[in-house]
Amino acid sequence: MNNKEIKVLKNRIAIKSLTRILLFSIIAYGVVLILIDGVYNNFIANVVYDASTEFYYWCTLNKATILIFIYLIIFAITTFIVIRNSSNNMVEIISSVDGILKEPNREIQLPDELLTLEGKMNSIRLDLISSQNEAKEAMQKKNDLIMYMAHDLKTPLTSIIGYLTLLTDEKEIPKNLQEKYLKITLDKSLRVEDLTNQFFEITRYNLNSMPITKQNIDLTFLLEQLIEETYPMLQEKKLKCEYSKSSNINFYGDGDKLARAFANLLKNAINYSYENTTIYIDIKGEANKINIVFKNNGDKIPEYKLEKIFEKFYRGDEARTSKSGGAGLGLAITKEIIELHGGKIYAKNEEEFIEFHVELEN
Repeated sequence: MNNKEIKVLKNRIAIKSLTRILLFSIIAYGVVLILIDGVYNNFIANVVYDASTEFYYWCTLNKATILIFIYLIIFAITTFIVIRNSSNNMVEIISSVDGILKEPNREIQLPDELLTLEGKMNSIRLDLISSQNEAKEAMQKKNDLIMYMAHDLKTPLTSIIGYLTLLTDEKEIPKNLQEKYLKITLDKSLRVEDLTNQFFEITRYNLNSMPITKQNIDLTFLLEQLIEETYPMLQEKKLKCEYSKSSNINFYGDGDKLARAFANLLKNAINYSYENTTIYIDIKGEANKINIVFKNNGDKIPEYKLEKIFEKFYRGDEARTSKSGGAGLGLAITKEIIELHGGKIYAKNEEEFIEFHVELEN
């Protein structure tokens, strides 16, 4: 609740309480007057007169004072009852807050005068349930991820130990076999290094925010550099990369972060492309917008996964079948970087291609 809503609620409760005190006091006082001066007037007067003549005449002379005193007593009793009821409301509020923490699935119900607060508390309760579910889901994903990566680490390590043991124990292995075993061992070691880097990536992603330092950068040149850097990966999978650009397009942003985002998209395209196909990268600059498209020919992404692939630690079954399957952070980090620059990213299937579209406001 904001300060204005709190002020309105406080004033509403105060006005209702004051109105009740005055209304109940006046009604009670009127009833007392009717009983004393009306229905039981003669009876009370006779009783007092018989008990003490002096007291009777004193009451007659100080009738106004006595009535005021009676009203004050009634007012005090009424005030006490109203305050006690308000205290009961406070107790209910405290119990409800406690209930939100202990039993968030139970709906909060408060008295009519606290309907606004009841709505807010139920909204907080639902937000808490949602946060708890998200936390559980994130924890489960993280646990699954650690399990997957522990398994992925064990596999190449077992191979490394096996081949090194073979090279150590067998003294007369032909040179060509030695080179083959060393090549396999090196490949497996590089895989272990890659997985270790992914663990560090998870730590950085969870513990640090991602600040950006903006400056003028040439996006067309940046993409050219990234394509050159991934040339060995393209060659390994017998892929080509066609880069379409109109003219140099400048953008005010963080070059390192954007390079990281585009590199993730390019590596993703390489990892999930069919062999002997072409990856297409297209950049176009309009009046106030820059559009960048990464297209690759590979297995289609199911429609229900097109948004999920940008979630932290999300790993579809496809990632498990690739030896270069990542930790499920690459696309999530890419999305965060693009959004930090005020842009947006989305994926779609277009004919035989999978397309990733990046839109940046220039």
